[in-house]
Amino acid sequence: MSIFSGIWIPLITPFADGAVDHAALRAFVRRYADAGVAGIVALGTTGEPAALDASEQDAVVATILEAAQAGSNASAQPKPALPVIVGVSGNHTGSMLARIEQLNALPIAGVLMAAPYYVRPSQAGIFSHFMALADASEKPVVLYDIPHRTGVRLELDTLLTLAAHPRIEAVKDCSGSLDTTLALIRDGRLQVLAGEDVQMFNTLCLGGSGAIAASAHVRTEEFVALYRALAAGALDEGRRIFHTLVPLIHALFAEPNPAPVKAWLAQQGLIRDELRLPMTRASETLVQRLAALESA
Repeated sequence: MSIFSGIWIPLITPFADGAVDHAALRAFVRRYADAGVAGIVALGTTGEPAALDASEQDAVVATILEAAQAGSNASAQPKPALPVIVGVSGNHTGSMLARIEQLNALPIAGVLMAAPYYVRPSQAGIFSHFMALADASEKPVVLYDIPHRTGVRLELDTLLTLAAHPRIEAVKDCSGSLDTTLALIRDGRLQVLAGEDVQMFNTLCLGGSGAIAASAHVRTEEFVALYRALAAGALDEGRRIFHTLVPLIHALFAEPNPAPVKAWLAQQGLIRDELRLPMTRASETLVQRLAALESA
């Protein structure tokens, strides 16, 4: 089975008094390892990388890798290192190539790359951009198709052409297109990871390999159980679990991510409810909605 399967957590970056809370970051990695997740995404969208300077990004990756290599400290038997992939985003290909060279030296499982944002390149430009980065990377590449953030989508022909690159192994699918999702799964060369949490059930039932799910910060064991049930062909059990999770998923995306997730985790006493501008905390209305879900 490919490493790019199962439930992956696009880990938040916790803050305390304006600084990165590295103790909380370590604790989260161990918490999610114990819950049975397949891996961690560092500096994904949910991790607020745009709010971190370069040294903070490096420190976040170092802390996550350290905790992931240590395994679980709650088990009698040490666990294998938890795989970590690192998000690399931007619209300056040269700068991203330099970042890839830095990441090549680290014990990471791969890199997650979105299309260049804001500049809205052609599909030919997107293809050449990804090919240059994949050529430079010594680690597997996960493409990130999220047009509502980047302003451009990865057209199916572009994805299928990129799939021929030996280091491009998977796609985080936020395309919003059932036709694209199904075509990629049927093609079979890329592992398809659901990126829209509410589409997780559909993607897994169609033959997708897993999900990178921000909402799995919460009730993580249930998300893992959902994946395992569907992977085992237990459709009724998978459907039952998913239906219980849908209200949570909707609530955790009712306002811009990761504010709702951080609000929930703060209610649990796990972090401070802090974000950096221009991101803001979840509204009091949503906090109350989350509290009602927590107690349900």
